[in-house]
Amino acid sequence: MGNFVRLSSLSLIKPEQACRIINWIIFGRELTTRHLHIIILNKPLQNNQIRAKEVRLIDETGQQLGVVPLTQALEISRQKGLDLIQVTERVEPPVCKIGDYGKYLYALQKKERKMNAGTKGGAVKSIRLTFNISENDIKTKALAAEKFLKKGDKVKVDLPLRGRQKGLISVGEQKIEKFLEILGSKIEYKTENELKKEPYGLSMIIIKK
Repeated sequence: MGNFVRLSSLSLIKPEQACRIINWIIFGRELTTRHLHIIILNKPLQNNQIRAKEVRLIDETGQQLGVVPLTQALEISRQKGLDLIQVTERVEPPVCKIGDYGKYLYALQKKERKMNAGTKGGAVKSIRLTFNISENDIKTKALAAEKFLKKGDKVKVDLPLRGRQKGLISVGEQKIEKFLEILGSKIEYKTENELKKEPYGLSMIIIKK
């Protein structure tokens, strides 16, 4: 079997890690121990680990270069003496950034430590809204967020934007504002990270006052 692994021998892993393993297999990729190690540690893919044919490229200064073939993106990063880092896999094509992989990992770890520090519950809970979410569903999400905040957890509010939705950011912002309005009627909260546009959509973090 060489470097290949038996999935039946794995210990308990997180759902998102299992999804990455399943997707790797579905798309006919060779799942070696090296790849599995990357997935389990939840590290971003880099350089030749990236398997997409095309990527949405961002250079080291943050400038968006559009959708380019993977081979071209790898060549550009090589010429700059930097790495090609896949920063998200939830969009098609995936978003990749040119940069120093070691520094990027350090920044991610630093950000995660900061997010998990200073709360009673010590956890960051995710509330995911959708572009077409109804008001009743927003109320349900607000109820869940209220429970998290009461436990002392931080709440990360995400609203993905896909395709044409990216040109209607104001609609997404209105959905989040409605969510915050309903939540504010139930519990006092304050904003830790202001609402901002991410590569995949809108995101913010709130905590209990």
